Amino acid sequence: MDDTTQQAETALAAEAEPKVHESWKPTEDVDPHSIAQEEGEPLIGDIVDALRTVFDPEIPVNIYDLGLIYAIDSRKDGSVKIEMTLTAPGCPVAEEIPIWVRDAVAKVETTTDIDVEIVWDPPWDPSMMTDYAKIELGMY
Repeated sequence: MDDTTQQAETALAAEAEPKVHESWKPTEDVDPHSIAQEEGEPLIGDIVDALRTVFDPEIPVNIYDLGLIYAIDSRKDGSVKIEMTLTAPGCPVAEEIPIWVRDAVAKVETTTDIDVEIVWDPPWDPSMMTDYAKIELGMY
């Protein structure tokens, strides 16, 4: 069997294996507490709960409900990667919010390494807020 055939068979076998968890995006219509995960992974639902304790100091709503969290990736080794944005590039606490997020998520059981990445695509807009946030801000 040549290398190309073996690589193709390996790729097919990997696709056939059921994946328990991949990156979760809050835009998915799934309760984060119901996501099946492998043993040892920090639970997405617990991470979301931790994110709901972090507030933008200028807006009285947590960063999760504001729609600032774009993706959460939790791995068996306990590492967590969070992709998030800010309401505006000139946010006065732009340097502090990733630290607040990291510190909040570090309290979640089994977390080891937390990477928080600020991304700007897609740009944030108020339509990304949850209904809760819209009600809290009188925008509903």
